[in-house]
Amino acid sequence: MLFGFGTTAMAQIEEDYDDEAEIVVTEGNTDDDNIDFPEAMNVDVDSLLHLYNVQNYLTQDDDCNMQDVNPMYDAETYIDRLSKMPTLIEMPYNEVVQKYIDRYSSNLRRTVSIMLGASNFYMPIFEQALETYGLPLELKYLPVIESALNPTAVSRVGATGLWQFMLATGKQYGLEVNTLVDERRDPIKSSYAAAHYLSDLYRIFGDWSLAIAAYNCGPENINKAIHRANGEKDFWQIYPYLPKETRGYVPAFIAANYIMNYYCEHNICPMVTNLPAKSDTVEVNRDIHFEQIAAHLDISVDQLKELNPQYRHNIVNGKTKPSALRLPATLLADFIEQEESIADYRASELLTKRAVAEVNNAQPVVSSPRKTTTRKKSTKSRKSSSSKKRSSSRNVTVKKGDSLSTIAARNHTTAAKLKKLNGIKGNTIKPGQKLKVK
Repeated sequence: MLFGFGTTAMAQIEEDYDDEAEIVVTEGNTDDDNIDFPEAMNVDVDSLLHLYNVQNYLTQDDDCNMQDVNPMYDAETYIDRLSKMPTLIEMPYNEVVQKYIDRYSSNLRRTVSIMLGASNFYMPIFEQALETYGLPLELKYLPVIESALNPTAVSRVGATGLWQFMLATGKQYGLEVNTLVDERRDPIKSSYAAAHYLSDLYRIFGDWSLAIAAYNCGPENINKAIHRANGEKDFWQIYPYLPKETRGYVPAFIAANYIMNYYCEHNICPMVTNLPAKSDTVEVNRDIHFEQIAAHLDISVDQLKELNPQYRHNIVNGKTKPSALRLPATLLADFIEQEESIADYRASELLTKRAVAEVNNAQPVVSSPRKTTTRKKSTKSRKSSSSKKRSSSRNVTVKKGDSLSTIAARNHTTAAKLKKLNGIKGNTIKPGQKLKVK
């Protein structure tokens, strides 16, 4: 996961490079123990291949001869290419950036191919959100290093979605998260929340490299690094004082912009994208399970999950508040027409939350104390004896540890009455002994 830069400060790359085009880190230790790749740069390519959109709408380009060879270029070529990109955010070159370009163009070639194809699903959403807040459109490549364009990605610390929002930050920017819903996984809502957050970070720092770094580690850590660097407000000057992953975050962002623009020069072919049918949303005012919808409409549960990744347990919780359900546009009218039938289908099985629960009010059966009776010679004498028995006494058995006092307390009498009734002298009783009580 880690790579080395040497054990001392980085040397100047080449004396004849354009000084304005390169940035040289001159402070701090930049060896392999002091920088991490962002998590998405270590993603297992198989996890991307299992995404619904990738499986159903991306195919290999048979017309592209994707040679498994990554051409190497001199530093001037990389500097020239970076400088030609139509960006507002500066894209400087240095040895750190080169390491990330090498990572994308060699180890992550298949991942880049998938992301280039998947970008057709998401880039229009990202661009619209960024445009709404008046932000540089090159920020659309942040999800490349955040999530590898996986809308359900979850980091080791719980950051979630394309833009990898932490729970608190997501809620701060209006994303609803509860047991049933996680809007951090909603490509549209999370993109607007991310644009809002990036706008706020730029307002704080007035520098896009610092704002991007703050997106990764939070503005507090950037302010600490600035303080430790004696007030310097340049990313490459505060570089040694940043968290390890953040040191690689801006270089990874520059490399992502580079590879998404110059993939052909590295023999990487984008996967061919067959865009899914146009989709639209309908407002739902009741709880509906994806399986109920799939049983009535020509759509699978997997496709519903792909279109509605914010619903964590395949339940649109419209009963809580009106909730949006995204469907292929061709199925919208069918859903509206069949909504009652859809909602009734296996509702008690799939939607198990009871509105009312009946309480079992039956009284428990208690066994009556065992009574000893004697055979009577006549009905009159039996009635008389039974009546007398109920009103006079019954037998109890002495248990281990019992005393006259404890038996008396259990039977609402006194030890003296027990002794008198049973002809006991002294206080000695034995386990198994039968005693009369009133």
